[in-house]
Amino acid sequence: MADPHPFAPRFEHAFTISIDLSKPYWVEPSVRGETRAAIYAASGTVEGPRLNGRVIPMSGGDFPLQRPDGVIDFDARYLLEASDGAIIYLENRGYRWARGEKVGAAMRRNEAADFSDYYMRVTPKFDAPAGPHEWLSRHVFVGVAEKLPGANRIHYFVVV
Repeated sequence: MADPHPFAPRFEHAFTISIDLSKPYWVEPSVRGETRAAIYAASGTVEGPRLNGRVIPMSGGDFPLQRPDGVIDFDARYLLEASDGAIIYLENRGYRWARGEKVGAAMRRNEAADFSDYYMRVTPKFDAPAGPHEWLSRHVFVGVAEKLPGANRIHYFVVV
């Protein structure tokens, strides 16, 4: 086996955000021929070795675009409140797609699916205040997400 590339990134788990979602509102079909939704962040928690707190209820949400090829293109923005009271803005962009039509149909019905049956990844950016949380605004992150009925759970890894 070849040695890893000397510039291969390393990842460290920073925290996990569990988000309870509102009911979706659909623009279906949009004038572009695709389906757009609005799904609001109803509540949630932030737990991990580098950040703890909560999702500020109804501070934003996801406005995903369902493409004709079955890929969901995420555009989510909402606020976090760290356990020390600091307010942090989060912007997530990413993709979700099912490995097979049966899984895709179940997910569209908001049913549980095994994590190995779909791809759901995000690339977040944070706007954090100066002080103990400014590290969020200085690093690149990758989020690996789980789709749960009525919720998402996203595990964030900082690239070190």
